[in-house]
Amino acid sequence: MRLQHTLLFFISVFCISMSAMAQETVADTLSQKTKYGLRLGVDISKPIRSLLQDDYTGFEILGDFRFSEKFYAAAEIGNEQRDFFEPNLNAITSGSYAKIGVDYNAYNNWFGLNNAIFTGLRYGFATFKQELVAYTIYTDNQVLPPSVRVVNTEFNGLTAHWAELIVGIKTEVVNNLYLSVNVQLKRKISEDKPENFDNLYIPGFNATNDFSEFGAGYGYSISYLIPLFQK
Repeated sequence: MRLQHTLLFFISVFCISMSAMAQETVADTLSQKTKYGLRLGVDISKPIRSLLQDDYTGFEILGDFRFSEKFYAAAEIGNEQRDFFEPNLNAITSGSYAKIGVDYNAYNNWFGLNNAIFTGLRYGFATFKQELVAYTIYTDNQVLPPSVRVVNTEFNGLTAHWAELIVGIKTEVVNNLYLSVNVQLKRKISEDKPENFDNLYIPGFNATNDFSEFGAGYGYSISYLIPLFQK
């Protein structure tokens, strides 16, 4: 009897141990680890626009780094040139810009997915120059032709600062490869203006106007996630 009780005890311990191991295996199989890493890409809208518009050239490199479940550190750097060849004004704006900020993913992913519906804030900074090529002096005299002044004057070392709200969607199309679309609302903080002239365009901020400090923009990007660790 004592031997039987001893055997039953060891058999029970063995069965309990096997059951626990099986439960751990099932839990490990069902658990999904989330990838954390550096995502790098380009804004494909700017090369496409450069091909379709004769008066625009630009590119942008972008990236983000996931530092918590919902938050990402994000940045964009780029270069743009915008030409204005109009009946009364010929001018060229060119320069570089950088934007840095944070994105928040408001989307609760299904099991195994890493998509995002995000909103974010950016601080933007640009260094650029304005080239005033020629302009026409306004006159209401219908007899004499308008006077055209060719000046070819450059205003270098100009800067601008702005804040930006961004809203977008990011989708993982294949493993670690993402497509994204976003819209941007911008608010100028400060800018350097050329003497006796104005900034018609600010790289990274886009077109300006005399009636508002606000601007707008959009982007289509393709990016690749470099996984560094998992949680």
